[in-house]
Amino acid sequence: MKARFLIPFLVFVALVVFFYIGLSLKPREIPSPLVGKPAPAFNLPQLHAPDKNFRVEDMRGQVWIFNVWASWCVSCRDEHPLWVEFAQSNQLPIVGLNYKDQRTDALRWLLQLGNPYVLSVMDSEGRVGIDYGVYGVPETYVIDKQGVIRMKHIGPITPDVLNGKILTLVQELSK
Repeated sequence: MKARFLIPFLVFVALVVFFYIGLSLKPREIPSPLVGKPAPAFNLPQLHAPDKNFRVEDMRGQVWIFNVWASWCVSCRDEHPLWVEFAQSNQLPIVGLNYKDQRTDALRWLLQLGNPYVLSVMDSEGRVGIDYGVYGVPETYVIDKQGVIRMKHIGPITPDVLNGKILTLVQELSK
């Protein structure tokens, strides 16, 4: 008789524990299995020069930022002025991955808001985004001189993230 009432109680306690754990997770802090591994290779056309391609290997020997963005992305618009301002400092190159977007929309967006990227590549179908484990845009990666991903940030970049996490890591990697 007691077991009959004990089972629903135990199920209830288990659900409370799962909900508590789930609600305490921070999605921006989900660890990426790619951190510490070579950046997935790709060969994509450049946004401004579709007859030219870009590969990750083209950045070998440099620490760089890889920013996933789209013209339809509201959060990308929020972080974009920070990238434009940062790009003017010439501290390190930012390569953009224009994700599941139309070329004309992306070009218009950069013309209106400024272009912080040394170049952007087109990932119209999202295949490279899948290789990088993109949850949604924007996402930002720091890639070292050997082509290894050292950091992934999900969501828009803030001044605190840029100055605290990214630039601190870049200084270490640049030594």
